[in-house]
Amino acid sequence: MVNTMTRPNEETGLGSAQAGFQEAVDGAIEILERGGNAVDAGVAALLTLSVCGIGTTCIGGEAPVIVYSSESSEARVLTGQGAAPRSQAAIDWYLENGIPRGDIRASAVPAMIDVCVQALIGFGTLTFAEVSRPALLSLQGGRDDWYRDTESNRILCGLSGRPVTNKLECLSNGGRSWYGDLARTLRKLRDAERTASGNRESKLQAISDRFYRGDIAEDLVNWYIGSGGFLRRADLEQHVTHIEAPISVEYRGYTVLKCGAWTQGPYLAQALRLLEGWDLTRFEFLGADYIHLVTEALKLAIADRNEHFGDPKFVDVPVQELLCDKYTEARRSLIDMEVASWAERPGDPWNLRPLKAPSVSSVTSTTGTTSCAVADRWGNVFVSTPSGVGSTAGSGGGTGVTHGTRLTQFNTSPGLPNCIGPGKRPRTTLSPSLVLKNGKPVLALSIPSGNLQDQAAIQIMLALIDFSRNPDEIVSVPRFYTRHYSDRSKNSQEALGALKLSESIDDNTRKELARRGHAVATLSHDVGGISLLVLDQELGQSRVAGDAPGGYPENS
Repeated sequence: MVNTMTRPNEETGLGSAQAGFQEAVDGAIEILERGGNAVDAGVAALLTLSVCGIGTTCIGGEAPVIVYSSESSEARVLTGQGAAPRSQAAIDWYLENGIPRGDIRASAVPAMIDVCVQALIGFGTLTFAEVSRPALLSLQGGRDDWYRDTESNRILCGLSGRPVTNKLECLSNGGRSWYGDLARTLRKLRDAERTASGNRESKLQAISDRFYRGDIAEDLVNWYIGSGGFLRRADLEQHVTHIEAPISVEYRGYTVLKCGAWTQGPYLAQALRLLEGWDLTRFEFLGADYIHLVTEALKLAIADRNEHFGDPKFVDVPVQELLCDKYTEARRSLIDMEVASWAERPGDPWNLRPLKAPSVSSVTSTTGTTSCAVADRWGNVFVSTPSGVGSTAGSGGGTGVTHGTRLTQFNTSPGLPNCIGPGKRPRTTLSPSLVLKNGKPVLALSIPSGNLQDQAAIQIMLALIDFSRNPDEIVSVPRFYTRHYSDRSKNSQEALGALKLSESIDDNTRKELARRGHAVATLSHDVGGISLLVLDQELGQSRVAGDAPGGYPENS
């Protein structure tokens, strides 16, 4: 379960913050009150989430970030995603045996520390010692030495990863605890900054150097080897957080920004391009025509995601072709307003053709993600979707660093863009969003829930942009999700044609959608934990909206 808490601008006059847990919001607000900007506060929130939100994210996890700088009037993406082991022997093992869920062998290189450091270097103003203070105070206050693994839903001892039936069994753990170890690691990183010579950038870089190339790395590698993992010293040493331009698409006078095709983000941009061919206001909001059209557009965009997306450092992803006018028009022609598609229909963007034979694809489902969005009084915005899914490995040696299992989002089908490879990043589902109007931020959005993240995001955008709905109600309006993609991890095609609706969507709409061929079912849970900042340019302030605490939808 992920809770969304807010501390709005009106309380401080300095900015707004949202995150999956109240401690992280309080930490971000503290940084804003100390004079830090949105990036400083966002980094503080990520570090604190790694403490109070363990089980949804972790210090050894990942966090794609979008930053808008008011000084440059530009947005940039920080690629907070670690890679697979560089060892070909490890890759051969995966190709033969698959990628084990919950296992240390499914851990990517931990990306959280370096993305925080690079965000501070490029866009922040404070020191690591200052922004890590809320997380360290949370650790020093003591934590229960257990966490709930999001993959197995079992209670685990934080240090050993050992399953237990009662939280009390974790209280006696050889005199050590994951939070005590992690507190010592954070102090080591603060010491690296304090003792390094040179300017602010050099001091901050010393933090990453100690974590990825110093004694902390040595401790982690010994743990990898002892635990049967495949990551090694070279994997840590060569980890890089790239700073790059976001994917950008215009939609009805707004500019929607997403991370690149190493995430699922560009498919949201493609779905918006498809929908731009209709005047959505002609349809009843959440009526059968609206739900059918949005669902069919999503099916086409998701099919292209599965067929073409992968780490752009390793494969050539035709993002511009996917978003160009001619290809969009060709794909748009496939939508039949009277009949739901039951086929996976990727297109051929290279030749601008609407259809191609689909490859054997794999879409894995994961949980264990939270949210973070911060805006400050100067107009800077920080939005991230941090995660650390499903690890049962415990924390690393004496570091207190718990890892995620993001490698499960690779497939093991050679020749496909998202097939696992040495040093390659998995095409992650993590997908923060930033929307601009006249070049200025008007919406920052972060949503957990695996494959459903951008399905929820596009519905929020359409409600705000096309239907001018109040942002305070947007996060609680009924939603719908397609499961129209095969999932080879379950050897199943049963999801094709599936359309799940919030229970409050009326019976007549359900019947009409079923008549058009959708396999209609009711959501047992909706996506929870949405962080949504709707920014008011004229006032120079921000409005904060967030949903009530909620759980993940089934098979998210």
